[in-house]
Amino acid sequence: MSDKVLFRQLFEKESSTYTYILGCKRTKQAVIIDPVDVTVERDAKLLNELGLKLAKAVNTHVHADHVTGTHLLRSHFEELKTGLGSANVAKSDEKFEHRHKIEVGDISLEVRHTPGHTNGCVTYVDHEGGAAFTGDTLLIRGCGRTDFQEGCSKTLYNSVQTQIFSLPEHFSIYPAHDYRGNTSSSVQEEKQFNPRLTKSESEFVGIMGNLGLSYPKMIDKALPWNLNCGVDPS
Repeated sequence: MSDKVLFRQLFEKESSTYTYILGCKRTKQAVIIDPVDVTVERDAKLLNELGLKLAKAVNTHVHADHVTGTHLLRSHFEELKTGLGSANVAKSDEKFEHRHKIEVGDISLEVRHTPGHTNGCVTYVDHEGGAAFTGDTLLIRGCGRTDFQEGCSKTLYNSVQTQIFSLPEHFSIYPAHDYRGNTSSSVQEEKQFNPRLTKSESEFVGIMGNLGLSYPKMIDKALPWNLNCGVDPS
């Protein structure tokens, strides 16, 4: 990370979700990526301890395995703005177009649309810090499933190849989840070792079509709540 930015990676064990905090050391403003409802108190406490004021809470996509914490964070940071990629129909204060720049103090994140896991997936790229927050589009030695929420294996393959693997090879990869205890990877590592995305497009499509995954256990609650920015839609 840039020496201008304070960085924290946090973990939620039930959904194996990573939440990321980036804080501008100069202005004391911060961005949080992929917050989870059940860890909002933890995250808010840490932000306050670090002397940071949360300016933006953004998601990489509309999650199906947990409820976002974006709405609950408003009770701690009243001026907070929420954000998603512009292809999402979910509620948020801001919708980011492809190549939009999120600027918060000395934090600068380029929004790259990386659909495939869902239509609305984005990757947030910190060019100065050499990092990409890839959501479920690219996981460490894996990728998000493509069999629900309008997923498409060909689209995901193209997203990774053109929008993530095109980044400098030393850039760090920070995913939304990991189920094996890994915390980060790099563009170079994934281009070399990812067992799915080192294959041809046709081989990748075949792999994704035969994963035999079970129905997501949280989707029936998480999806309607997340379409409503983490608020009970009833």
